[in-house]
Amino acid sequence: MQPQKALTDVARTRRLPSSISKSTSLYQIHHVDAFEWLPVAPMNSIEAVVTDPPYGLVEYSDKELTKLKNGKGGIWRLPPSFDGSKRMPLPRFTVLTEADQKSLRDFSFRLSSLLKCVLVPGGHVFIATNPLISHLIYENFMKNGFEKRAEIIRTVYTLRGGDRPKNAHDEFSDVSVMPKSCWEPWGLFRKPCEGRVQDNLRKWKTGGLRRISESEPFKDLILSSPARRRERDIAPHPSLKPQNFLRQIVRAALPLGKGTILDPFMGSGSTIAAATACKLRSVGLEVRDEYFTMAESAIPQLAELEV
Repeated sequence: MQPQKALTDVARTRRLPSSISKSTSLYQIHHVDAFEWLPVAPMNSIEAVVTDPPYGLVEYSDKELTKLKNGKGGIWRLPPSFDGSKRMPLPRFTVLTEADQKSLRDFSFRLSSLLKCVLVPGGHVFIATNPLISHLIYENFMKNGFEKRAEIIRTVYTLRGGDRPKNAHDEFSDVSVMPKSCWEPWGLFRKPCEGRVQDNLRKWKTGGLRRISESEPFKDLILSSPARRRERDIAPHPSLKPQNFLRQIVRAALPLGKGTILDPFMGSGSTIAAATACKLRSVGLEVRDEYFTMAESAIPQLAELEV
């Protein structure tokens, strides 16, 4: 199904009959599958997308999430505690099969084709990924006509990494199976502009990125600690991104500070909270019951935090 005729006011976006929604003056959140919402959303109704998708892979299946809750791991790597601190669990992207990789390619192709319809010309997509799978995501955005503009590098320093061979730590004490990951890539893509960037900015308010200040541009390297304990207490989501980082991203996404940011996989609502803290309009979509409920309470609390 193709999106409707272009409408620029996101408040007039059609809501699916089965969705549960909540609105404030700055944001709307919908309890709905993004792949059901996006095909009926108006064309040219969103100015930017900032999202960290589950990619439709096994790590967010009911089976694997149940294992995670029960502390049994499965595809999730369950870290030990150090000095009373415990890392958040992370999915093992190294175990993806050829079928999983094909699913990921199909997922990203479908997502990028739908996002290109709802975005205005010059609208940017910031999409979180992983060094092991980023190429599978990026290639399909470019196949769908998006321009790859950059890769935003979020530096992340965790408690552990570079682990020795499993069950052979002592035998191979000087060997790491993989490098310790210290960064997270966010792909940055742009829907082609109508004419020159200056023309697109005048008509659609998009096409570029908001500068940090008059003398300082937005940069592709962002120093970022993991989400603070206070944030994790408010929103105990397995892949929670910190407000300090997200507020920089959402601010840059709207070059003139005007328009609406979409997160089609909002999880606990951290992107929506970041946009709210920056006084920017946003729309969040979430299909899982527990995460939508979490987002309802977490968004206003996260938005009020000082960073």
